[in-house]
Amino acid sequence: ALGPSGVIESQTAIQAKGVHYRVSGLLASDDDGRAFDGGCFATFYLCPRDYHRIHAPVAGKVVRSVHIPGGLLPVFPESTALHEDLFVRNERLITYLQSKQFGTVAVVKVGATVVGKITVTYDPDMVSNVKDGQRTEREYSEPLQVAKGGEIGTFHMGSTVVLLFQKDRIQLNSLPERRPIFLGWPIGRKA
Repeated sequence: ALGPSGVIESQTAIQAKGVHYRVSGLLASDDDGRAFDGGCFATFYLCPRDYHRIHAPVAGKVVRSVHIPGGLLPVFPESTALHEDLFVRNERLITYLQSKQFGTVAVVKVGATVVGKITVTYDPDMVSNVKDGQRTEREYSEPLQVAKGGEIGTFHMGSTVVLLFQKDRIQLNSLPERRPIFLGWPIGRKA
């Protein structure tokens, strides 16, 4: 289901009504956070009954990935409204795509209770929720080309995906919260 979406203002995005988080915290990098300031974000909550594969929102190349160990708090909408910085505190595996049309796009996969394991199709060694997990960052000298809609990862249950787009790259469609969304539905268009 669709969660909050909108413009990233002063490196801040909306987690739930009245609850915000810093994009630099989500990405665990001040430089990466600044790169998305003024851009757009869109949040997608996957409940246990939903499809758990993650697909590229745009055509591009996988240039970098980052695994950030963290907690596994529940991410259903009522929980995100109660726990400040929930997305920043939970386990994350981030895929950075470089797109000719859309610049850098971050696909942030947020782990949750019982959903600590996240895998990606482009690197079998990038796996979340590993014992004694350490922050892992990889840049790919031979980036993997992915088509729009191409599979890039899997939650081993359900969880949350936050998409981050740079400023002046995309205009999000009107996205009503808690509405189911299906693979292939347009969420925006080139700005």
